[in-house]
Amino acid sequence: MTLALLGIGLDGGPAIAVGKAVVLTRGNLQAEPRMLQHGDVEAEVKRFLDAVETATAQLREIRERIPPDTPADILEFIDTHLLMMEDKAISEAPVQLIRDEGCTAEWALQLRRNQLLRLFDEMEDPYLRTRRDDLDHVVDRIMTVLRGEETATPEDIDGRIVVSEDLTPADIILLHHQGAVGLITEFGSPMSHSAILARSLDLPAVVGAHGAASLLRPGELLVLDAAHGTVLVECPQETLAFFRHRIEVERAHRHTLKALKHAPAVTLDGHRITLQANIELPEDVEAALEAGAQGIGLYRTEFLYMNREALPDEEEHYHAYLEVVEGMGERPVTIRTLDLGADKQCEYQPETAACTNPALGLRAIRLCLKETAIFRTQIRAILRASAVGRVQLMLPMLTNIHEARLARALIDDEIHNLRQAGIPVDESLPVGAMIETPAAAITADHFARLFDFLSIGTNDLVQYTLAVDRSDDSVAHLYDPLHPAVLQLVHQVVEACRRHGKPVSICGEMAGDPRYLPLVLGMGLEVLSMHPASLLEARQQVRHLHWHQLQQETTRLMQSLDPDQLERQVAQLGR
Repeated sequence: MTLALLGIGLDGGPAIAVGKAVVLTRGNLQAEPRMLQHGDVEAEVKRFLDAVETATAQLREIRERIPPDTPADILEFIDTHLLMMEDKAISEAPVQLIRDEGCTAEWALQLRRNQLLRLFDEMEDPYLRTRRDDLDHVVDRIMTVLRGEETATPEDIDGRIVVSEDLTPADIILLHHQGAVGLITEFGSPMSHSAILARSLDLPAVVGAHGAASLLRPGELLVLDAAHGTVLVECPQETLAFFRHRIEVERAHRHTLKALKHAPAVTLDGHRITLQANIELPEDVEAALEAGAQGIGLYRTEFLYMNREALPDEEEHYHAYLEVVEGMGERPVTIRTLDLGADKQCEYQPETAACTNPALGLRAIRLCLKETAIFRTQIRAILRASAVGRVQLMLPMLTNIHEARLARALIDDEIHNLRQAGIPVDESLPVGAMIETPAAAITADHFARLFDFLSIGTNDLVQYTLAVDRSDDSVAHLYDPLHPAVLQLVHQVVEACRRHGKPVSICGEMAGDPRYLPLVLGMGLEVLSMHPASLLEARQQVRHLHWHQLQQETTRLMQSLDPDQLERQVAQLGR
């Protein structure tokens, strides 16, 4: 009998995957308290030390198998775990507990983990407080060896669908390099950072499939349908044949799309649309160019700060930006200053660890204006890169003009400092604001006067407008880009830019979603930035639409904004 699990599918990438399940069990670190016979103590010590050695060897093997072009943050993520594995606090302290208390290796390891977690919670150093998850990963790997359970190797992952409670962005990139063909998680939202990353890597995924890690068994044949958010287990042969045929049709379609790489994104009535790419790493430039990106509309710089023990210095920033700018040639590159906080944490956020709601706390421009030394380092590197190519600087999550003026004053100050030092910069560097809070959207007239361009970040704009945590699957059904309040705010921003003659773009997930693209164009947005994986599909869609028809239809739609009819009306746009 076929079992069906329901979750939330990730739109915008490949929709179907078929493969056997690999179940990654994490967080199951509980061990039963059990004492040893006196003569068994040294044998238990050896069993523990052997487990640490085996777990370390497994991690080193994974590290060695990762391709050399893997992003540095992933290598550092694994290197951190290797360092923790070798630390005496983990590799030797449990030995003392085994000898002093006469307990099993599993119980000694768990006791030591609990001790370290209490210490971490008491430490003021924010870096150490963020090591909790790393500690659990390391302890879990050793515990798995002690229990004689199988650990997934790269060979186990290749061609398989990975099932887990949750996955970090680093996990996802590692699994992608190991050949996973699909992902299923019990928790998560389609708008979480991990989900966005999976989509950009063309990994079909279903998130929020509650109970998947306990209901699905390793080796079971799964069908993952991301388009409908379903997972089917042990289907009949005719069902498997149907889905395998869909995979082939999808592959053929994507192959056809590649022919559009150099085709202009022009509507049927001759209106030209600019399609740009969102990237997170310099390595993403190749994918952007392969998809025919006309520029980088959003370069997220947070990965420079994550999974590392020291802040990136100015030279590291500069060389990362230089690689992107030179790679894009004459095409524009919009670099967003760091947007840490919410679902993108790092150790350099002194107040975030104690914040009950990081999405509303010290993040993005707020963090930059508090930690101005960090901000100035990044600004200087961006300014230096601006002398090499077409760079634009963009500030995230502004809510008031006071923040905007402070940030612009810091930028102007660094332009002056570099000029005084004889370092070339583009002194007319365009500086823009990312509009992603209702406060900024409602007061968009003020921002349009102060900045050279605006870019609408719909991911956070929807989240803050509807009071919905986009990484929480329990409220994911309330995350609605078509909510009338969201559409009115987007409309206000577009109109404000039109009145002041300033360029406006859209760089949230809404830009690359085929369901919403006709609406986005109909609202007057002509510059769209999206994941490279969505660019060719968007180009094809643009070439089958009439710009002026969309303007007229969307004007009528905006005049009614009937919540019960919106989805149907948007689906009919341009038809």
